[in-house]
Amino acid sequence: MIGYIESYDPEDQTGIVKSEENSYTFHLDDWISQVPPDQGDDVNFEVEGTIARKINLVGAFLTPPKAVKRKYVAALLALFLGFTGIHRFYLGFYWLGIAQLALTAATVGYGALWGFIEAILLFTGNINKDAKGRPLK
Repeated sequence: MIGYIESYDPEDQTGIVKSEENSYTFHLDDWISQVPPDQGDDVNFEVEGTIARKINLVGAFLTPPKAVKRKYVAALLALFLGFTGIHRFYLGFYWLGIAQLALTAATVGYGALWGFIEAILLFTGNINKDAKGRPLK
């Protein structure tokens, strides 16, 4: 049967798989894949009553996403050119980049504060993914 992970609690190692209108509980012991379950993952599984067994990832979720963009490049762009939103363009968040550029133009440069704050967030790892959800190097 095909479904998706509706929720997963890493502490209890339990979760819910949803397929069409039915929900099935599962435990990590029934997980086959090398990658741990995550909410929203598409899965293939077998059903035993209300329990999902032999759960395996399908599609693009078989391997974790690989980092493509560099965290420090984005952080340095934010630090020195953050007022232009160039770091957001680099990470693929085009609308945020445009918004940042518009804010800078509308406030005669105060948008640079936004870029400085995001540089700090990038250096500390609080912004750690690009627009496609891939981790930063």
